[in-house]
Amino acid sequence: MSPQPQSSRHLTSARPQNARHQDARHPHGPSPSSLESLPQIERIRTIRDTMLAEADAIRLASEKASGAAVEAAQRIAACQGSIVLTGVGKAGWIAQKIVATLASTGSPAHFLHPSEAIHGDLGRVQSNDVVIAFSNSGRSEEVVRVCQYLKNQASELIAITATENNPLAEMADLVVPMGNHPEACPNGLAPTSSTTVMLALGDAIAMLASKLNGFAANDFAKFHPGGALGRKLANVDDIMRPIEQCRVAADSLSIREAIRGESSHRRSGAVMLVDADQCLTGIFTDSDLVKLLQQRQEMDLDRNIADVMTRGPVVVQSGQLLGEAVSILSERHLSELPVVDDRNRPLGMIDITDLIAAGDIQPEPKRRSATAPSAPAIIPFSVESTSTKDPS
Repeated sequence: MSPQPQSSRHLTSARPQNARHQDARHPHGPSPSSLESLPQIERIRTIRDTMLAEADAIRLASEKASGAAVEAAQRIAACQGSIVLTGVGKAGWIAQKIVATLASTGSPAHFLHPSEAIHGDLGRVQSNDVVIAFSNSGRSEEVVRVCQYLKNQASELIAITATENNPLAEMADLVVPMGNHPEACPNGLAPTSSTTVMLALGDAIAMLASKLNGFAANDFAKFHPGGALGRKLANVDDIMRPIEQCRVAADSLSIREAIRGESSHRRSGAVMLVDADQCLTGIFTDSDLVKLLQQRQEMDLDRNIADVMTRGPVVVQSGQLLGEAVSILSERHLSELPVVDDRNRPLGMIDITDLIAAGDIQPEPKRRSATAPSAPAIIPFSVESTSTKDPS
């Protein structure tokens, strides 16, 4: 028996059901007509007003920043255990961000969710830990409840809250008040300005703690080896072309002899010149060679290269950060930067083409090498194409 077609009554009742499902996705959302009725200028004004309101809140909070924030940073710096941060809702997310800031700047830290804490995670807190609780009102039930246990379990409890007059502040060993700030939300309800201030204050405390601990860029690199930031904090030794891939020649050779000492690897844009002790004395770039050829001074190729090389070129020391090398290349408009040891012996070369390829630096229309005057663009050349040919 073939199935009966669906009645019109069933079809009619299905349509409102689908409509209800669509409405359930955005039960409080505006209708299309209300979205279209908001002028573009009003949309831009809302964006700008929100950002300005939050910026004003940070400014006001910074003007009232007290010794309590300094004391909090000092206690973090002196902590012999971990920094345990807790909070719920939006304040909980801020606490998690500050955990990441502390951990990456030398202060071991982790987040403890208030609800999970009272179901077993209190065991993660040790007697030498410092607990920091985030709550704008200081009355969040979950935070206040868990802090009653944490206060006796950790070495001390720090509260970051709006005022010193709330249950959380009353039980804390140290209160860092951040003040009451009107929310940037058009309805004055959604945590916006308050969480922005909380984030800024937490970052400020973390930065002072890092400074008190003597945390430097090299230390930061250990905790952040990945990504563009990690590469910027890498040593030049890790990024440079090693000496085996560079062109190095004695400064006693002629120009022709020096530039014929080709490397088996890809060509770099300069020859590093060394003395009898293998110490760097100068640099001769492809641009320098092009100048001679453009001036039709091919016969000068038989001159001693020491007569035309750039003496005492700009260098970086082994162990310096790549970011420092990038700054030197950018500020001095160089294309090659020798890397030397403490005796000024070349170990390798930072070549700008490698940095551009890796996205460490943006290409510019014109750059010059380690020579002081600007040089023309690098042009591939062959020594054999010059008018004087080596008799060998």
